[in-house]
Amino acid sequence: MLVRILAAAVGLPLLLAIVLLLPPIGTAVLFALACMIGAYEMLWRTGICKHKRIVAETALMSAAVVMWSWLLACQVVSTRTLWLSALIGLFVYSSVLFCELLAGHTELKFTSVCAALFSGIVYPFLIGALVRLRGMDGGKFYILVAFLISMVADSGAYFVGRACGKHKLAPVVSPKKTVEGAIGGVVFNILGMVLYTLLLNKCFGFAQVNYFYAAIYGLVGAFGSMLGDLTLSVVKRQVGIKDYGNLIPGHGGILDRFDSTMICAPIAEILVMLIPFAVK
Repeated sequence: MLVRILAAAVGLPLLLAIVLLLPPIGTAVLFALACMIGAYEMLWRTGICKHKRIVAETALMSAAVVMWSWLLACQVVSTRTLWLSALIGLFVYSSVLFCELLAGHTELKFTSVCAALFSGIVYPFLIGALVRLRGMDGGKFYILVAFLISMVADSGAYFVGRACGKHKLAPVVSPKKTVEGAIGGVVFNILGMVLYTLLLNKCFGFAQVNYFYAAIYGLVGAFGSMLGDLTLSVVKRQVGIKDYGNLIPGHGGILDRFDSTMICAPIAEILVMLIPFAVK
């Protein structure tokens, strides 16, 4: 537990400093690299796909998807060009995987190709919401919402669960998670979002704030955090591993640390566009 707390105490400020101080392209490069590592973890570390070419192709595709999110957010090229490039990229990557499947039909399983599609397209597109949030007006503040609603819910559930958890939430998938912890995560998340909105209002010049909307962010984000965490935990249980990696002491790999963020980042992006909780 001490190692976990120390790693978070060092890593989280460093992550936030990179995200907030660098321009949006810095955020894009950071998470492009993270998704490349995530692709390796999902395919190679789990043993789902021990195919070097597919791992390399998927890692490159995952980085391309994140950088595409940067182009979209910052409007570097026209929308038509962006979507045309996305269609071409999806077609080329899918075709490459299908060719790999045909070439290795006696050894390569279709489930491995599906895992590659998830790692190369779905996961980086979801994580790419962080990049798209960073590129918005006020993006420095909005990207923090994604981290807040994922990490506060996770931390709240962890500490409340340790203190008074009795009823198992998902005993097979994640034995340590409890119903009491989940409720604690929801409460902490709502309070965290309300306090963050108050901070934006009082200290950063956000004149238009809606605390009810902020509470919705916290509520929906808490469930999203649990969904992302449990979803990637299912994969770990199915392949028989404890963590996806050991890159982050006490936390595991990239997929272990950003499992909740995988869902919370697009939730934050959607909610910011539909019901902005704070506007300057």
